[in-house]
Amino acid sequence: MTTDLPASDIFQDPRLSDALATIRQVVTDHQQQLTGPGPADSERIADYETLLAQMSDLRGGALYYPYLGTGLGNGALVQLADGSVKYDMITGIGVHVFGHSNAGLIEAIVRGAVSDSVMQGNLQQNLDSMRLCRLLTHLACDSGAELKHCFLSTSGATANENALKMMLQARSPASRILAFDNCFSGRTLALSQITDRPNNRQGMPTTLAVDYIPFYDANDPEGSVARSVVELQKLLERYPGQHAGMIAELIQGEGGYYPAPREFFVQVFDLLRKHGIFIFLDEVQTFGRTDRFFAFQSLGLDAYADVVSIGKMSQVCATLFTEELKPGPGLISQTFTGATSSIHAALYVLEQFQEQGLLGEHGRTAQIHERFRGHFKRLHAEHPELISGPWGQGGMIAFTAFDGSGEKTKAFLHELFSQGVIAFPAGANPTRVRMLPPLLVVTDDEIDDVCRIIGETLQEQARK
Repeated sequence: MTTDLPASDIFQDPRLSDALATIRQVVTDHQQQLTGPGPADSERIADYETLLAQMSDLRGGALYYPYLGTGLGNGALVQLADGSVKYDMITGIGVHVFGHSNAGLIEAIVRGAVSDSVMQGNLQQNLDSMRLCRLLTHLACDSGAELKHCFLSTSGATANENALKMMLQARSPASRILAFDNCFSGRTLALSQITDRPNNRQGMPTTLAVDYIPFYDANDPEGSVARSVVELQKLLERYPGQHAGMIAELIQGEGGYYPAPREFFVQVFDLLRKHGIFIFLDEVQTFGRTDRFFAFQSLGLDAYADVVSIGKMSQVCATLFTEELKPGPGLISQTFTGATSSIHAALYVLEQFQEQGLLGEHGRTAQIHERFRGHFKRLHAEHPELISGPWGQGGMIAFTAFDGSGEKTKAFLHELFSQGVIAFPAGANPTRVRMLPPLLVVTDDEIDDVCRIIGETLQEQARK
């Protein structure tokens, strides 16, 4: 359709191809200097501490880690401005699924930068936005879901807000929301009411009525299903007709990387269906990290998906929804729905997931999980007091260090950082260690080395 338009000439111009080849070579030449984790350069430490203090002051709060990157990496490795090199096993909490300084991704981003505008928005969107929306709806409907509509956004929180507004509008005057204990939805004024963390809404006014039911407990499968259904029934009777929807993480992310089986969700969702309550699946963290693009597809829950949010590894976030939830005029509108380069990056990442065989029961993601799991199980067998499961699921890797106390876990994570591996906490009672490795690039040898460092750091911390 556009082969005779000037834009086609730009993107097919051999000078652009030559420039991209040069950029790719420059990146490759420099990133090959990074071959493994390494300590800081002693001559840079003092200046680096000054920079960290300045950054903390500028942002109004201390950084969790002393992390200021140089802009150079090599797959799972990233270089910091103190000269140290780390294994990045948290990837911006799941954003950098392609690792650091990925030449193919940089090429996609540059193609986006050549386009006519930095940002695309609700008023003006290019053909690449349409390509991305079409691809996402196609993937979402692959096994029976009716998610035929897609609205792009620049953050997972905005994608979740859009979903909330759609449900509340469609079920008006119903104004209550259901959620699982220990859920995390975001930090906006509304989403902080849903996120089950009191500190996240300290000093904030109540903007949304939220009712919680227990999440699945793998230690008591039958009992936990019964408790969740009973509690849900009580809430529906206490507030008849007042719930617009329920938000559900199919694998709890910030809550500690705890999954639940299909049977659990079916019993909860069937009761919601009986009462005409919308089901909102928050896949901002799970998208692309199970054996299907969507966790609801892995669990065979396609028929229950009324609205789904995605983000993180997708580069551009999105709200996917059914015909019944199409918003009225003016409800959903954003100046920015995504940077043009981010849209090109999203298309590249989704393409690579399919071409590199990450998905499927025996795909690369499953292999990555099994390799981590094998190391952790061996370490647990040798030192059960140091590490315990569960080990997460798919590309969401987790374990409990020591007794799972917040203080001990934080101390371990900071020592692990100093030893060259970046991970992050999740959950409470116990506090868990979580990792979101760069699935597209991490190698078996790197996984082995990361687990070696984890084991040595655990043993060193235990001796203190």
